[in-house]
Amino acid sequence: MTDKIISAKNVELKFGRGSEEVVALKNISLEVGAGEFVSFIGPSGCGKTTFLRTVAALEKPTSGHILVNGVSPDEARTNRAYGYVFQSAGLYPWRNISKNVSLPLEIMNYSREEISKRVSESLNLVELNGFEKKFPWQLSGGMQQRASIARALSFDADLLLMDEPFGALDEIVRDHLNEQLLDLWQKTGKTICFVTHSIPEAVFLSTKIVVMSPRPGRIVDVIESPFPSSRSLEIRDSKEFISISQRVREGLRSGYDYNENKG
Repeated sequence: MTDKIISAKNVELKFGRGSEEVVALKNISLEVGAGEFVSFIGPSGCGKTTFLRTVAALEKPTSGHILVNGVSPDEARTNRAYGYVFQSAGLYPWRNISKNVSLPLEIMNYSREEISKRVSESLNLVELNGFEKKFPWQLSGGMQQRASIARALSFDADLLLMDEPFGALDEIVRDHLNEQLLDLWQKTGKTICFVTHSIPEAVFLSTKIVVMSPRPGRIVDVIESPFPSSRSLEIRDSKEFISISQRVREGLRSGYDYNENKG
């Protein structure tokens, strides 16, 4: 992949001032190519979500540069260059699933015919055909998250930003959605940035794993996955999978050691 969807160079982000200053991101340099599936893993407070928010123009770096599709995050946001999926599905309880998925299209003034077509295609991708008229409370947590993903897919952005979308789900449902997400990624060719606390999830899903340290959030390792894009949960028993998982774990530990050594 040669096209760069995200290019970050020496990005730093600070909150507060003086004795209350917090360095959320420090010297973050990273490139994400078109069609990659990049997972960000690290302990709470290490800047994983903060970095996604800078990509989405929800936070502004104190220093450094970041480009999304070759333009500033603000311009990319105006261009609807990304869809954002949060840990909470964020569905409106008074709107049925079809109407929840169609909301961004309505805001963007798509025609009724185009909205109907895109909603149908998006729900088909996440296997929610037949649930269009159901309301969020009638769906399981996993199905609600799939509806949230469909909403992010509806306006056909090149980039999906996913902030622990499966973090609140039980392990069996999570495994199933991991497989579905990989299938969706292969079908659509989207670029995905995915935040997680789970080492097995990061290793299973990704073409690239970005390991981050505790605050100040820094990148301590970037691991390229050797696995083919088409993969099943059975790879988790392989020696290669276990080896990569161990490297991620060592990267997380090195981040903690760094902070302890620096006092």
